[in-house]
Amino acid sequence: MANIRDVAVRAGVSAATVSRVINNSVYVASVTVARVSRAMREPGYRRNLAAQAIARRSGNMS
Repeated sequence: MANIRDVAVRAGVSAATVSRVINNSVYVASVTVARVSRAMREPGYRRNLAAQAIARRSGNMS
């Protein structure tokens, strides 16, 4: 399974930029959002809700 770093390499951006796209930050250009979104649709990337919940210290994994 691919992770944020793998997506960043595919999209040619930093892992922080991928994180900003995932979290719908307004500070990312629409062209970059499109490029990252395309890289995330490639086989292998799946959002890990359990890891996200742990990082955010919340129990909502749905």
